Amino acid sequence: MTRTIAITLKIPDNAAYTALTALQRLGFDVARVERSEVWVVEDSGEASDFLERISHNETIFNLNKHRITDLGIDQPRPGEVWVSENGSHDETREHLGGKTIPGIKSARRYVGWRMVTPAGAPVEPDVIRSAAERLLCNPAVETARFEERS
Repeated sequence: MTRTIAITLKIPDNAAYTALTALQRLGFDVARVERSEVWVVEDSGEASDFLERISHNETIFNLNKHRITDLGIDQPRPGEVWVSENGSHDETREHLGGKTIPGIKSARRYVGWRMVTPAGAPVEPDVIRSAAERLLCNPAVETARFEERS
């Protein structure tokens, strides 16, 4: 089964703050930028203990400085872009710190960037696309993935 989590910092995120100020200088009407490490995981284990199994891998999660959220979907949320390195970069045991996580077959890592308007709503799809093109994604070495609309 495909499961998706976002790992965020509990402490202030300097990279997100830097992106926010750069986007504002570029003319984007954005009040907050949130950055997360997004993992899309192929898992054969139980859903009930999935977050616990992931949180025991200290190479990707540290209880003292991270929050972990089960996103419930395997695509970016409204106002969000996921950026990944170009090429085949499915993470395996070696890339997860050499630590085996029971039930995990493979995982794909993204950097998630979510933008919020001054009114507290996610930015519109055209705004997040423009931000990805102008700042958040380097198309020479990265690919941006956006919310899929139905």
